[in-house]
Formats: sequence, structure tokens, C-alpha cells
Amino acid sequence: MDVMLAATANAEDTHFWFRGLRRTTRRLLEAELQGARPTQIVDCGCGTGRNLDWLRELGPVVGVELSPTGLAVARAHQRPVVQGSVLDLPLADASVDLATSFDVIYCLHDDQEQRALSEMHRVLRPGGLALFNVAALNLLRGSHSPLSGEVRRYTRAALKAHIEAAGFRITRLTFTNCVTFPVMLGARLSDRLLGKANIGSTADLQVPMAPINTALDLALCLESRAITYVNMPIGSSLFCLARK
Repeated sequence: MDVMLAATANAEDTHFWFRGLRRTTRRLLEAELQGARPTQIVDCGCGTGRNLDWLRELGPVVGVELSPTGLAVARAHQRPVVQGSVLDLPLADASVDLATSFDVIYCLHDDQEQRALSEMHRVLRPGGLALFNVAALNLLRGSHSPLSGEVRRYTRAALKAHIEAAGFRITRLTFTNCVTFPVMLGARLSDRLLGKANIGSTADLQVPMAPINTALDLALCLESRAITYVNMPIGSSLFCLARK
């Protein structure tokens, strides 16, 4: 995980995938909030804390992270983080309005995943909002999966069932990264054909050549506008908003 976070820190400002994640997530979150300003936000398993940079524009925020590498990068950028586990969030019951989880719960074994979801539910105030971004579709498991500690990839039905089992009411559930799905699928099939699917690699976290990176970033920009109005039918990630 520390290797992945170090590679992430080098790529997340410019890589099309990270830029697309921030753009689409913010658009969908702001649509759900409808101008309401959270009095407290927590990012559960914040990694390097990069998402805290834009989340704190919406309201007071704190990131919770266990990894020394993630904490070091976050603190070097003066991001508001505390050391802690998503399995035991260092926050009081019903103390936050918005709890976010970016690509975390798919790395947790079943009992830990449900505990993490329960912790997010616990710290939210009644009516509070939870945001989840997770890896989608087992078909897309590849060389990055061992590096990230990937335990599962979700279908729409599976993610819905897991989140509702924790007591949440889902308000939005959609695939994302639909327009880049063919590129991702090709890369994953290549990993399998070359026998790399079970070998951890940071290749996915290397920023593509500028023309390719720009083209994919533009494609995701267009998707982020469309996704405001319609759900994507397929994609490499799933995005969910849910209320306590």
C-alpha cells in the first residue's frame, strides 16, 4: 500500500484518471448538496489527502489515514489529517454531515468492509450524506490489483446490497469512467494474456504521454457533464451517494 501511495502522490495532480475522479465526484456531490454547506466532513482512508484540497472548499474537513506514507505526503502539503483506521474512526457518534470513501472499502475483507461502513454510518448525523467510490467489475482486475490490496470489485447490485445492509438509503448509484472503459478493458486483458494480472505494478499510476493524457482527460470532462443527468451503463468505477 505504501508503494502505491508513493506512486499516487507523483501522478494524482495530472493523471487523467485522478482528474476525472475529482471533477465528476465534485459535480455529483454538489448536485446532491444543493447549496447546503456541511459543518463537518471526514474523508475515511484519505491516502495522500489530495481530495481534501477540494473538499475543504465545501466545509471543514479532516482526513483519517493509517499509512505512514499517506500521512507524510498529506502533512507535507499541509492537509488536515489524523492517524486512524477506517475500522475505528476517531470521531464521535453523529458528529459529521458528510463522510467520504475514495477507493478504500474494496481493499477490505468482508467483515472489515461491513465494519468500515458501519463506522461511517455511526459518525454521520441523521440525514447525513455518505459518498463512495469503488472499483467495478472483476473483469477489470489487473496488475495494479495486488499493489492496492484489492479484495473485490463490485457490480451495481453488490455495492447496493452492501451499502444498504449498513443502514444507508441510496440516492445515486452510477458507473463512472465509461468513456475510458474500452482502454481499461484492453489493458486488463493484456495483463492477463501476458501473465501480469497477479503481479503488482505501478504502471497504471504513470502519467501517459501528454497528448494521450489530455485526450482522455477531455473525454472524462465530457462524461462528467453527461453524468449529471444520466447514469453511465458501464465503467471501471462505481460511484454512490447515500443518506443515513
